[in-house]
Amino acid sequence: MKFSSRSKPLDGLPGVSGTVRVDRRTTTLMRRLKPGDIAVIDHLDLDRANAEALVDKGVAAVVNASPFISGRYPNLGPELLAKSGVVLLDNVGSDVFAKLHDGNPARIHEGRLYVREEQVLAGRELTAEDIAEMMDEARGGLSTQLQSFTHNTTEFLRREQDLLLHGQGAPEVKTKLEGRPVVVVVRGYDFREDLRRLRRYIREQRPVLIGVDAGADALLEAGHRPDLVVVGETGLAQGVRSGDSGAVSDKALRGAREVVLHTDRAGRAVGSDRLGRIGVRAQTFSASGTSEDVAMLLADLAGASLIVSVGTHATLGEFLDRHRSGLASTFLTRLRVGPKLVDAKGVPQLYAGRVRLWHLLLVLLAGIVALLVALAATPVGQEWWDSVQTWLADPTDWFQGLFS
Repeated sequence: MKFSSRSKPLDGLPGVSGTVRVDRRTTTLMRRLKPGDIAVIDHLDLDRANAEALVDKGVAAVVNASPFISGRYPNLGPELLAKSGVVLLDNVGSDVFAKLHDGNPARIHEGRLYVREEQVLAGRELTAEDIAEMMDEARGGLSTQLQSFTHNTTEFLRREQDLLLHGQGAPEVKTKLEGRPVVVVVRGYDFREDLRRLRRYIREQRPVLIGVDAGADALLEAGHRPDLVVVGETGLAQGVRSGDSGAVSDKALRGAREVVLHTDRAGRAVGSDRLGRIGVRAQTFSASGTSEDVAMLLADLAGASLIVSVGTHATLGEFLDRHRSGLASTFLTRLRVGPKLVDAKGVPQLYAGRVRLWHLLLVLLAGIVALLVALAATPVGQEWWDSVQTWLADPTDWFQGLFS
């Protein structure tokens, strides 16, 4: 992940300066952001995934029309931005979109935003201490969120019990998965670091690589070709560059050995006509829930020996940070997959790698050296050593003495 650096103040004025980029939709704004910009958004309870994207873009500040932290649950985005040195101007109100326009040079200082040195709006400039205090208060709302999560889980189990319990409805893919390890890649939390950790594992074990939506592009960026791509509505989104908001590129779809289209229970997926336009034939997997869960279920039902997850959310905080009903499918899918599932962060601790030929040669060399040292301590070894020294001093005389 890149860490942004604050822009230098204009004309030596205090605060942070940059070019304003305005959009109510955070994912749409990502396409126009450049390093040093001031992003103006309307995003209640900013989640970590969007915060990571903002940091990767190198923004100097983020102005939010809504509260960064509403208190409903401890969302992880603001804390990440603050740690990365991004200035946060909180809850400035929706009229910010009427007062600011794309391309305006602006400056933020002490909770106020200036354009051409005229104050345009004011809000609360959040510090790391402010965010920590607000996060502590937000944890008090976890019980309500857990109750809602429990209800959604029950409803999901009722709808998808045939799939979860008996595997009914899953397509038969051509890619051989039975008895093989599988790596499921989502362009989510720490996916770049996870793929770096797995570089040796992928090279030596040759697992089946499954990219979920923009996770297929993450595999390409890391130098791997996806064996199978599971794509849903998010990945098929039009008007979005690959990687933004989870959209997958045409290159990744065409380059995959096989594509599975994730649709709803009625067999519909918005944007599925895109596959036909680029000449990609896909099998259909109709299920509610998220595409990453569909990918894990597909691997499990096909007999994968191990499923390594990359970029997925694995902790309670990350589950609630996404704040969506789809988390019910994530929870139940992990119960269904059971002991097969391993997070990528744990693989280096469990997998030491194969024994290579040079490892054996090194051990053999160490043994030979130890044997020579032991022989040198004996009378016979001392006699050999004297012979070696004689040869080193005058090889010609040594050879003559050898054959005389």
